[in-house]
Parts: sequence; C-alpha cells; structure tokens
Amino acid sequence: MREDFPLSIHGVGLSIGSPTGLDPKHLLRLKTVVDRYQPEQVSEHLAWSTHDSQFLNDLLPVPYDQATLDRVCDHIDQVQEALGRRMLLENPSTYLGFEASTMSETDFIRAIARRTGCGLLLDINNVHVSATNHGYGARDYLADFPLLCVEEIHLAGHAEDIDDAGLPLLIDSHDRPVDDLVWDLYAHVIGRLGPLPTLIEWDNEVPDWHVLKREAQLAEAILDRHVAADLGLLHAS
Repeated sequence: MREDFPLSIHGVGLSIGSPTGLDPKHLLRLKTVVDRYQPEQVSEHLAWSTHDSQFLNDLLPVPYDQATLDRVCDHIDQVQEALGRRMLLENPSTYLGFEASTMSETDFIRAIARRTGCGLLLDINNVHVSATNHGYGARDYLADFPLLCVEEIHLAGHAEDIDDAGLPLLIDSHDRPVDDLVWDLYAHVIGRLGPLPTLIEWDNEVPDWHVLKREAQLAEAILDRHVAADLGLLHAS
C-alpha cells in the first residue's frame, strides 16, 4: 500500500503528557511499526492516558504550565530520538481547564514546537469543540495558533449535549458528519495555508460508503478551490 499511497500513523497511546514518563515497551512497538511501514508522518495527541501501569481509554487534558511544558518537551524529544524522525503533535479537544495553567493553549503548543522542532497536526473539530466548551472564538484561537508548523489536518463530527449549567457541551465523538461550522473553519485554514494532507475521522457508528465518500468529496472540493484560485493568480500574473 505504501508504494501507492502515503501513510500517516496516528497514535493514541504514547501518553505524551503523562507525569510518570513514557512506556518504553510501547515506544519500542511504535518504532517497529514505523520502521516497517515508513509512513510520511507519525503523530500523537497532546494528552495523557496512563497512570502507573494502567492504560485509560481516553485522552485526558494537561495543565498549561512550565512543569508540564518541560515534561511534554522531554517526552517528544525521547520519541523523536527513538524513531529517528520528527513527529507531529495534535491539539486536544478539552472539556475543562486547570486553575494551575499559566499560559494559553496556543502559547503552550507554540513553545513545544519551538523547543522540540516537532511539527503540528491541526484537528479543526477539536478547535471548534474546545472553543464552544470554554467560551472563546475558534477563529481567535486559529489566529494565535502556529499555523506555519501545521503539516496535517484532521476533521471529524461531534455530538452535542448540555452541561450542568445549561450551556452547550460538544463531545469529540467521531460518529457523524463534519459540522458546517467545522467545514467553514477548514476552508479558512486552507485559504491561509494552502492544501495540506487531510484526514476525516469516523470511528463510531460508521455509515455506508456513500456517506464517507461524500465527506471526502467535500474536503476535496475545498482543496481544489484553493488550487484553482492559486492557478488563477499565477495565470493573471
């Protein structure tokens, strides 16, 4: 397959933000997969999912403070050294914040990219989910995000709920079509950066093929519009 299509390996188990360190056995297994399949990109989440020897089937948030920044950077350095390549780090979807945080999420991610040299995976659904849950503007977040470090984009659907205060609560569920607002944000980002490798995640309640194909075609249409606009500018010049 790799001979015909570029591969991207996307992890969920490294627990980059874990205070107990990386699991060397898991990292070795990841290296084995990467060495075998030689993907174009290897990515992980800005989250933690282990405690002691237990694996938690979730991607849990981290506080944005200096101690966590140092720890995450150390872990990314370990991963990149073990794999012999740069990795991409994905922005999280979050449902709560920490009083201990001393910097914004975008400043935290920017500092990680600067210190480790890693690239970034921009999950635009995560941007919309977190912005809604925390009450800030998704475009304001993107305006402050280090977009020039982005090398891959993810899109997904989300579930809608109400929190205990009666406010909207979005869940990054990956079980339905991409929301129109997320498509708008995607078009905005592609308009700024140009075409980038894009993955639409659909993990649960997987529909018939024609639904998945339609989602892919929507992404392709946005990418094609940008390419056509660029060609028009080149022709005009």
